[in-house]
Order: sequence, then structure tokens, then C-alpha cells
Amino acid sequence: MSWATPEDLFLSTSLATYLDRKLLVLLRDGRKLLGLLRSFDQFANVVLEGACERVIVGELYCDIPLGLYIVRGENVVLIGELAAGEVELPPHMTQVSEAEIKRAQKAERDACDLKETMRKRMEFLDFD
Repeated sequence: MSWATPEDLFLSTSLATYLDRKLLVLLRDGRKLLGLLRSFDQFANVVLEGACERVIVGELYCDIPLGLYIVRGENVVLIGELAAGEVELPPHMTQVSEAEIKRAQKAERDACDLKETMRKRMEFLDFD
């Protein structure tokens, strides 16, 4: 039985193991970025090559290309490796154009705004 050395433990928790691999980066504002990790620092600032933002609305999604992208570490919530060659999304998801996903986002935002407006109008009834 072999035991992990302190160096092995350090590398397994470091972003160094993810260099030149495709990653998913979840940001504080809810955005999801995909790209190849090219560089990072002690503050979890990361450089993604060939980055794209994955926008998901219901069962629609779109990958919006961003190119070379620098992400400030304080905005990173989660970083995970995407398995190479595997399907990243469930089969029921449909890829659409950037214009279509923007329309779907606006419709979803409008529906949420309407729901919030109705909730505020009904607050006076105090159903609690």
C-alpha cells in the first residue's frame, strides 16, 4: 500500500492538475464559462482559451464564443473538469442561435417580473 506524500496532496488540490484541460467555471452571477485552462494564480484568477459562455433557458442552450477570457478569482464559485469526448448535456437539450437564446432569456425575465409584480399586488391579502 502506498501513501500519498505531501507533494501529492498539494498537487491534487491545485489548479495545476487542470492545466490544458477543458473546464467549466461557475461564476458568482450565475454565468457558466467553458474553456481550456491556460493559466492561474494564487487568487484563483484564471485564463481560459477558446472560452464560451453557456446560456441555458429551459431546455434550450447556446454557447456564446468569448475567445481568450480572464476571470477574476473573487468571481469564481466552482471549477470543474469536463470529461473529454463525452456528451456535456442531456439529450433533450436543444442548441439554438444566440439571437434565439436572447429572446428566450428576455421572455423568462419578463415572466419573472410579472410574477413578482403580481406577488406584490397580492401581498395586502396576507395569506399567512
